[in-house]
Amino acid sequence: MNALTLMRLRPWVQAFSLIVLVYGAGAVGHYSADKLSGALPALSCAYDQENAAYCVLVPLQHQLHHRVGEGLVKLHGITMTLFLPLMFTVLSFLAFFVVLNKAFCGWICPLGTVQEALHRIGQRFDLAFRRVPPAWRPRVSSIKWIVLVLAIFALPLISGMGVLPHSFRDPWCQVCPSRIVTTLATGDVNQLALPLAGTWSEIIFVVLRDLGFGFGAVFALSFRQPFCRVCPMLALHAMLRRFAPLRLVKRASARCDRCGLCAKACPMDITAIHTASGATAFDADCTLCGRCIAFCPEDGTLSLRLGPLPLVKSSAAAFNAMTRRESPEGKPKPVAKAGR
Repeated sequence: MNALTLMRLRPWVQAFSLIVLVYGAGAVGHYSADKLSGALPALSCAYDQENAAYCVLVPLQHQLHHRVGEGLVKLHGITMTLFLPLMFTVLSFLAFFVVLNKAFCGWICPLGTVQEALHRIGQRFDLAFRRVPPAWRPRVSSIKWIVLVLAIFALPLISGMGVLPHSFRDPWCQVCPSRIVTTLATGDVNQLALPLAGTWSEIIFVVLRDLGFGFGAVFALSFRQPFCRVCPMLALHAMLRRFAPLRLVKRASARCDRCGLCAKACPMDITAIHTASGATAFDADCTLCGRCIAFCPEDGTLSLRLGPLPLVKSSAAAFNAMTRRESPEGKPKPVAKAGR
């Protein structure tokens, strides 16, 4: 499979994943949807009543809140009945997380698909294309790690110990824009409503969720993948990317000094794919979307591998076909009419 085929296939996989993860329960039934949930971790919001899976961050937060936090307070009650369910939950979670790893972000995640669609709409209407300034990228990239430590690990654990209100049991779910994206896709607007009768923390969470969704949707029209840059899911993937069977590999090439198209094509503005080679080119922010491979003009310099096996390699033919369709930044090019 060449890089052009990869670029043509990915939108179909994304669209299929979006339909299955948002509307799947309506087709397979809630019982089968629960079975699918246990087999396929996905950023399909647990608050969506019509979905066929749920967000893999839910069980991680809930296990820390319900089991680890309360267990630290009641040490005398910790027995094998606690550790065994926790162990199997975490191990199964990690197993799927390692297998899919970053390919989840670039190929399956509904929120990533929606962001890409918004950006394509913005570029189709010739809105300004913007990048995160190079000096800001390290700071922006560090946000996802801060969110992971605080919202996914620390706050649910502290809430489970009784120090914070119960609403902090899953703080990331309370503010995650995917909660709005997937529920709006099914016609449910309740997640936008402000709970005036709720606690102060619940009201703040809804305000932050609405603002995050609104600003993220607007930014996505000009910036590529704004939410992905701060998503704790990407940070978790980055922690395990060295163990993942799917990975990006770059062969050192002298021509790279004169090119840099791979970095321009990267929706996460990763410069390492241009300046580095070997394992260091597989950056923590990479989502394995494959655009860098498609826009590499040199045969075999970049490749997507499953273990030692190359699945897709860069090629001059795929590069020429891609550049006729769009620029590395994603600007569509007019289709040439026959006879011209």
